[in-house]
This record gives sequence, C-alpha cells and structure tokens, in this order.
Amino acid sequence: MDTIFTLLMVLVMVASVLLVIIVMAQNPKGGGLSSTFGGASSAQFGVQRTNDFMEKATWTLGGTIIVLILISVVITGKPSQVAPALKQPVKKEAPAKQSAPASTTTPAQTPVAPAK
Repeated sequence: MDTIFTLLMVLVMVASVLLVIIVMAQNPKGGGLSSTFGGASSAQFGVQRTNDFMEKATWTLGGTIIVLILISVVITGKPSQVAPALKQPVKKEAPAKQSAPASTTTPAQTPVAPAK
C-alpha cells in the first residue's frame, strides 16, 4: 500500500512540475509561445496552434493532478484489512480476604538451630 501511495505522489509531483512549465510558457496577453517565432510568418509554420495545445495541456494536467490526489486519498483512507485480534479473557482478581486486625505484639521467631 505504501508503494502505491509513493508512486501516486511521484506522479502528482511530475504533473505539477509540467503544469508549472506549461503555465510559465504561456503569455497572459495571448502571445505566448506562438509570438516568439515571429509575427505574420507564424501562421505558415502552424505555430499559431500552440495556444490551443498549451490550453489543452493545462486543463489535462490540472485534471490529472486532481484525479491522482483523489485516488491517493481513497487508497489511504480505507481501514486496513487486518484480522481482528482474539479477545483475551480479562483476569479478575478476587478481593483480598479481610482478617481480624493483627495484634500489636508479634510473636518472636526462634532461630532454627542447624542439625548436628
């Protein structure tokens, strides 16, 4: 499961870098990459269609990033399929027996003499 998540995150990062490159290559005033190849002659070489390609690539990469992130959330959001642990019976200790209070004097213990 971790390998799939790592693979998805790498794909998201690659798509993000590509998206940044494509967005930076576009000109906000409409010129973009097609204007760098010349003015009127750009229509002859078909460079005028780069704006269409750039726009489609931007939307495709944005959608790809969203889908990859949603897939990674679904994969990591599932609870793990671990077998339930067997419940151990709880050991209950019996309460300590209440005895009569001990007397204040304790009997002296006699030392044991070694056998001869």
